Amino acid sequence: MALSITTLFGYGVGHVLNDLCSAMWFTYLLIFFHHVLQFNNQLAGVVLLIGQIADGLGTTFVGAEADRTDDTKFCMKYGRRKTWHLVGCICVICAFPFIFLGCIGCGNASDLAQVIYFAPFVIIFQFGWAATQISHLSLIPSITQDVNDRTVLNSIRYAFTVSSNITVYLITWVVLGLGTGGGDSTVGPEDAASFRLIVFIVLGIGFVFVLLFHLLVKENNVASYTSIPDSEDCIPHCQMSWGDWFKEPQFYQIAVLYMSTRLFCNLTQAYVPIYLQDTLHLPEESVAYIPLVMYVSGFLTAIAMKPVNKHLGRKVMHLYRSLLSAKKCLWGFIRNNPIFIFNYFYVAFILLSVEKTGMKVNSLFIHPIICSPNVESGAFVYGAMSFTDKISNGLAVMLVQSYTPCSNCCSSCGHYYRNVLAYVCSGFTIMGLLATLTLLPMKVGQRHRNSGSPERTSIYSESTSYGTISPDVRSATSGYSSTSVRSGADEIIDTQSASSSPSLRCRGQASNRPNIDCETEQAINAKEKDEVHKEDGNIVVP
Repeated sequence: MALSITTLFGYGVGHVLNDLCSAMWFTYLLIFFHHVLQFNNQLAGVVLLIGQIADGLGTTFVGAEADRTDDTKFCMKYGRRKTWHLVGCICVICAFPFIFLGCIGCGNASDLAQVIYFAPFVIIFQFGWAATQISHLSLIPSITQDVNDRTVLNSIRYAFTVSSNITVYLITWVVLGLGTGGGDSTVGPEDAASFRLIVFIVLGIGFVFVLLFHLLVKENNVASYTSIPDSEDCIPHCQMSWGDWFKEPQFYQIAVLYMSTRLFCNLTQAYVPIYLQDTLHLPEESVAYIPLVMYVSGFLTAIAMKPVNKHLGRKVMHLYRSLLSAKKCLWGFIRNNPIFIFNYFYVAFILLSVEKTGMKVNSLFIHPIICSPNVESGAFVYGAMSFTDKISNGLAVMLVQSYTPCSNCCSSCGHYYRNVLAYVCSGFTIMGLLATLTLLPMKVGQRHRNSGSPERTSIYSESTSYGTISPDVRSATSGYSSTSVRSGADEIIDTQSASSSPSLRCRGQASNRPNIDCETEQAINAKEKDEVHKEDGNIVVP
């Protein structure tokens, strides 16, 4: 039975509040604390680090709790995932505005005292963000069992993610432009009222869409992913526990690859606005229209990437884009010639965004491949990658903030932030390049060791758990570079249900295959994949 238009629309708008808030968090948090509140640079980094740690822990906790079946009466009636979504949205709406309102009643207090004031709001916001994110994605299998319908749901969700990020940058552009009257001033304490207005507009829009989501979407409380499908849709596979993953070299290789890509994306997103103000001294509206240009160019790149990846392979493309990203960081930001900077910085930012998006799309798509067909522990893999991503980004920002040449903004900061974008960001692309090189001679997803005995062999079905989600979804709402930019709508569903691809199921008599040792089972499965797909050095998921 096809989903109704109201259900499709209602689900699509369920993550808009998160998308709007995360665009502001990643793009404008540091510049707000630097230029508007004039915080000590290290303590501004502490605020972001607190948020990243809270997000990592909250993702792990909510991911486990959202799959519990011992629900209260309210959860059983309203839906446990919709309940978590409601709790998360309430936390976001109540806590997020206080982050951009300044220290109410303590504006003259020390920076450290203000950090203590902001910390609870940051923690509540990040917990609510994680709860909303996880519950929204995990709602998919309870809405529909049809793979095509799931693809449509993810496509609509992605469309609203794109729209939300563009909306934030347009609102910021208009509000900051009106505040200056078209002048050339940079962001400063006088813009506190402008940021307050932006936050309230964003939350107002998000609140409306939250109401629409809860009114239009009904959750079926049947845990669809616990059902056992017909035998012809299944194959036996070797179960892997959490501990088994730590014995797999590819687990660490993919973690480094994803972490380095996320570091590159998030650091450029966080420090480009500061670079525009402290290094180039552009008008304050530039912190809106430059990210907007980068976001749109990255989105268009993602659409065009699918056919390129199909012909060249994801590992080769990631290697190529890592090299280009490092080159463009150095080429675009290291020059001191003012004529070059003001004539070509648009080109540099667009090219940087194109390569950044390409790197991220390739790294995200490897996650479901390495997990397949071990969906029984896929939540752990996604959770571990997500936690590593969030903590490493928080620590990296903290490290950058600690080495600023002065406690507040000064003339030396302009050169410093240019060097951050040129050398630090290119350094992380090189780290990702090295991780990709180690993967070139391997098939992503091939197990290194015998992960269990015949007794541990289980049935792999197309019904997958959506408890703890892939870390890429967090990126789906984090602005122009943290947005989960995919190569079209098809790749969105691939990330969540690649394990249910027909290419990874057995065919015909495979469902009657007796329990055999894991190494033999893996060899048979690999052979079947080779027969079905054209190999280019990667496991290709259609």
